[in-house]
Amino acid sequence: MEHSRIVIDGTGLDCRTVARAARADVMIAIAGTGVERARAAWTTARAVTAERPVYGRTTGVGANRVVNVEWEDADAHGLRLLRSHAAGAGPLVAAEIVRAMLTVRLNQIAAGGSGVDPGVLQALADALNLGLLPPVPAYGAIGTGDLTALASTALCLLGERSWLGGPDAGPERGPGFRLRSADALAFISSNAATLGESALAVADLRTLVAASTVVAALSLLAVHGSEEPFAPAVHDACPHPGQQEVAAAVRLLLAFDHPAPARIQDPYGYRAFPQVHGPAVEAVRYAEDVVAREINAASENPLVDVAGRTVWHNGNFHTAYVGLALDAARAALFQTMALSAARLGTLTEPAFTGLYPFQAATEASSGIMILEYVAHSALADVRRLAAPAALGNAVLSRGVEEHAGFSTQSARATTDALGGYRIGLGCELVAAVRALRMQGRAPAGGPLRAAYDMATGVLDERVEDRPLDADIALAADLLPRLAAVIDA
Repeated sequence: MEHSRIVIDGTGLDCRTVARAARADVMIAIAGTGVERARAAWTTARAVTAERPVYGRTTGVGANRVVNVEWEDADAHGLRLLRSHAAGAGPLVAAEIVRAMLTVRLNQIAAGGSGVDPGVLQALADALNLGLLPPVPAYGAIGTGDLTALASTALCLLGERSWLGGPDAGPERGPGFRLRSADALAFISSNAATLGESALAVADLRTLVAASTVVAALSLLAVHGSEEPFAPAVHDACPHPGQQEVAAAVRLLLAFDHPAPARIQDPYGYRAFPQVHGPAVEAVRYAEDVVAREINAASENPLVDVAGRTVWHNGNFHTAYVGLALDAARAALFQTMALSAARLGTLTEPAFTGLYPFQAATEASSGIMILEYVAHSALADVRRLAAPAALGNAVLSRGVEEHAGFSTQSARATTDALGGYRIGLGCELVAAVRALRMQGRAPAGGPLRAAYDMATGVLDERVEDRPLDADIALAADLLPRLAAVIDA
């Protein structure tokens, strides 16, 4: 079987590529330019360290930065650092997040600036290609460095800790590379795990936000809604880019369908959809830009400056941008999910669908009644998870590290919120498609008809009372395919 190939060069990684590396059957290769940048930084780091103090190489870390490491203790110092910091706790994070972490750290080192031995690049690529993963517990980072996760990775490279997964898992059967003691802090001083999870979350957010527009258009058609709220003049009058984009997408989806509206004004779930969903589109795009910038950055502390033949001690380890961007995206996601739940409510009403209550087979049947409960249960979780992680704070290491942005927790909350959002949107899709089927109607053509045909191809057409859990699961799984009709 031939694998697709991803080439890592330190400059061109994006969130979708991270997702492919984490989830697909791909081979990871390293561009020569990335290896050369890493080698130049490694050479420079060694030269500078011989001339002046360098944090983590000639000193302790954290509050121990004022303690110099004697040259005869240098080999042991880095190993002690790795052993002491490989102390995460709790359940292990998902394998795809660990693969995303390895991909991001590989790319960061290839960007130049870490000073880590360039041989580690091939070792990380080998681990990915062999299906090997370091054990990474959930608790241990707060957005200022994934020290525990990367220290665990380093111990796997050293053969002190067993790799997980794959036929070559074990302490001595992984990639043949021994991380140098002097490179210990440089290797673990990164937010690669947080950024890897953020990249996965952003890629999924983009897909689901696109799918939402398709599902909302199906619902609008099912309730005989008005196209007036999507008219160009409306959005030229209030020209927020996301709002304009959403309205244009709905017009495209409804281009083959122009039924007379059943009422002069629709509920907010339809009438205000561009104004509520537009901010989600913009928030996700901004988050994607922020994460892409971070995963291609040499955001190291200290930063090895090859051109200047020096190192710079700095604060690029702090991922405030990422945490705040994801916090904003979750808040916007909750707002648009609340509209989805509101539209689901209209799809149970005879006044909107012309069907029995709850789209039931008979007047006394329950039909899709339970979908509202499921959707609001999921919505409650998304509302809980929308709380900004950035409102937390921490003072650590004897007071010298006196701030944290908790981007790690923001990334995890975003991952969890996505699960609830998929379920809520799946419920709306089941209801919209069922209503159109029972009305004997279908989109006339174009991308909306393509989306409808995809849905009817997998969703059960029976309307008698029966368990709907399989329908919800199928609808949720279909969302990426629906997104593709407008998010090519």
